[in-house]
Amino acid sequence: MKYLNRLVAFSFVMMSFGTACSSETETKTENEQAESTAKNDEPSEPVDESLSKIKLPDGFKIDYYAKDVENARSMALSPSGVLFVGTRSNDKVFAIVDKDKDGKADETITIASGLNSPNGVALKDGDLYVAEISRIIKFPDIEQNMRNNPKYEVVYDKYPSDTHHGWKYIAFGPDGKLYVPVGAPCNVCKEENPVYSTITRLNADGTNMEIFAEGVRNTVGFTWHPTTKELWFTDNGRDMLGDNIPNDELNLATKKGQHFGFPYCHEGEIPDPEFGKNRACSEFVKPVQKLGPHVAALGLKFYNGDMFPEQYKNQLLIAQHGSWNRSEPIGYRLMQVELDGKGNATNYKTFAEGWLQDGKAWGRPVDVMVMPDGALLVSDDTNNAIYRIIYNE
Repeated sequence: MKYLNRLVAFSFVMMSFGTACSSETETKTENEQAESTAKNDEPSEPVDESLSKIKLPDGFKIDYYAKDVENARSMALSPSGVLFVGTRSNDKVFAIVDKDKDGKADETITIASGLNSPNGVALKDGDLYVAEISRIIKFPDIEQNMRNNPKYEVVYDKYPSDTHHGWKYIAFGPDGKLYVPVGAPCNVCKEENPVYSTITRLNADGTNMEIFAEGVRNTVGFTWHPTTKELWFTDNGRDMLGDNIPNDELNLATKKGQHFGFPYCHEGEIPDPEFGKNRACSEFVKPVQKLGPHVAALGLKFYNGDMFPEQYKNQLLIAQHGSWNRSEPIGYRLMQVELDGKGNATNYKTFAEGWLQDGKAWGRPVDVMVMPDGALLVSDDTNNAIYRIIYNE
């Protein structure tokens, strides 16, 4: 009996020893994994708990790049890596600095305040251009002055003052000109002033403003193809035709002077109940892709980085801000449009979702930006944040 008891005790000790050895081995493996991840300058799992709701394709992770960026909207990135962020319901413009380049912002600087819905931001030759409702202003040599209450110059101040669709996304095109949209000052209307419902462009010094594209109800995002240099833009469809029509649009402008249908025709094939009798849908450029009804498609970029898998190269990623008056909310996500070599849409699918939970939105994506390391930044004007999405097998 004594022998049996000793045997049981010995067995228990050996089992405990074995378990302890196993725990040490697992800890060592976890540490090695963490060290390996740190060497790649990528955040280790788990990501911030508040982002566990976001669903992404396998291999992708999302984390915060910057928090407490009030009403974060359009983004522009300087060559040195300073991220400039505009606002719409706020009056401020921010500069966000990641000093140690670890994928986490270290400082958020308010470079301007008291502005009139400074939604759009763009950079050229070291100067920061900001779009207010009715004018474009410029902060010269911004990175040298951003901490010192920089002064601005007025570049152009003759845009309409209507606040309805008056906020603007801006960007410099491959031709060196600044592209500036002018939204319709209504849900649906035809104004005498031809500048409404257009995308305009002007020289960097504010001269030679001209209309580039017509029939554009309200675009708050556009970009140029990396190879063809052609302009691609989202357009928000009209309201009050029901939950399911019309779709927002993804459009391609191949040359100056094209008309994209508003207010006569919606989503390329639906005549407007009031204005549709005046023009046929066949007269206008049809959208490349219908993006969903009332999804509020905003910022978009071609993915031209090297971090994501090869199938994402030169494919479009689009931020959907989400519906405001649909009986069942829709949007609040990032979508991907797959294109063939001729610019035809071959697939349209969800890339990231989860900002809408049980019919309520805790976040609303606005703009996207591809970083030099291939990561994707996403602004959110409701959660007051900039997210960073990476791929790491």
